[in-house]
Amino acid sequence: MESEENLLSVFLLLLLITSHFTMVGPSAPEDGWQVYSSAQDSDGRCVCTVVAPQPTACSRDARSKQLQHLLEKVNNMSQSIELLEQRTHRDVQFVEKMEIELKGLENKFKEVEDGHEINTARQFKSIRSKMEELRPLIRVLESYKADVLLVAQFKDEAANVTKQLESLQETLSGLDYQELQGRVMNLEDRLRACMQRLACGKLTGVSEPITIKTSGSRFGSWMTDPLAPPGDNRVWYMDGYHNNRFVREYQSMYDFMMTDNFTSHRLPHPWSGTGQVVFNGSIYFNKFQSHTIIKFDFRTSLISRSRQLDFAGYNNMYHYSWGGHSDIDLMVDEGGLWAVYATNQNAGNIVLSQLNPNTLQIIRSWTTNHPKRSAGEAFMICGTLYVTNGYSGGTKVYYAYSTNSSTYEYIDIPLTNKYSHLSMLDYNPRDRALYAWNNGHQVLYNVTLYHIIQ
Repeated sequence: MESEENLLSVFLLLLLITSHFTMVGPSAPEDGWQVYSSAQDSDGRCVCTVVAPQPTACSRDARSKQLQHLLEKVNNMSQSIELLEQRTHRDVQFVEKMEIELKGLENKFKEVEDGHEINTARQFKSIRSKMEELRPLIRVLESYKADVLLVAQFKDEAANVTKQLESLQETLSGLDYQELQGRVMNLEDRLRACMQRLACGKLTGVSEPITIKTSGSRFGSWMTDPLAPPGDNRVWYMDGYHNNRFVREYQSMYDFMMTDNFTSHRLPHPWSGTGQVVFNGSIYFNKFQSHTIIKFDFRTSLISRSRQLDFAGYNNMYHYSWGGHSDIDLMVDEGGLWAVYATNQNAGNIVLSQLNPNTLQIIRSWTTNHPKRSAGEAFMICGTLYVTNGYSGGTKVYYAYSTNSSTYEYIDIPLTNKYSHLSMLDYNPRDRALYAWNNGHQVLYNVTLYHIIQ
């Protein structure tokens, strides 16, 4: 009985240095194993939860492959930890050197203070100025040394995860899915809270896709609200890319996956493209056949703001390479609301604008050298625009434009295009995941971000 309870509540300790896992709600019985990102226990440690399928699982069927896939993810995480450990060991030498310099300077400063009457005012002032510059580094160095110890601890925890998963793979048996479902739903808000402890990072990898549902037409969009309050896990669903104005609201990811229970909202205007976002209780969308952006408040069922995006191409003038009136793509990241579009003034190349979510006014814009029509899809993470090279076949993320430095680079990050036609790809900063609409399939991708320990 004790072993069954242990299996029934599998809590695995690991550090969420890389955002490999996302919260997608409880797994459907036919989906097999699912993984939830880290939460915190009472001691402040990160906890990862593995949710088992219905009691029909067999170690020889396809579900065992999903467990093997989970093992691979943990191994990838372990490799990331190894790289981080190498970096910290390399840099700790600098830390120790700076520590020695600080202590020496403090002693010298004390000597000058004790015997200042025999030192010139210029020497005293110079040393004091240098000391004031270096003094704030003391807290940074102490924090960095603590991080070095944490990395070693997390490395051990990741190794422990692998051992437990391998043991679980050997003894795979049926578990009570309904009981696990309740446990996981209660953890959801804590999971997301723990994820937010991570600093912004640079995209270094995209996981294999997780198919959440198969529904709708070839084109569409679906999303959750990254600013939803705790307990609000609604899913928003929009089928098609034009001449439609009905938005479905599902109460949870579980309802979206397992039921047809939804509330329908009628927008005052049809939308254009698949670049809509739900943000802080409102939906932002491009009005069909116009360069007007509309903010529609779900609470009041009224338009709270509308504004023209000056000079932005529309009506299939500067669409993504797949077409579909995708001229204006709205997106959200850790920095807020963004619009991606193209203008004649920028020769049809991508323009990126940060928008005030209340007034829809442009806060600042960046012009890039990337043709909008050549982009497959695009998304924002931590102030950087990532662009794919296409929407079908062998797809990869190959262009990144940083708004922090106003520079771009070419990268090579594979993105598995399982159903051969991406018509929507958006990042959710709360879930740390990419939401995609792929040929009538609603899909999630976990992302790997290189984080800077602060």
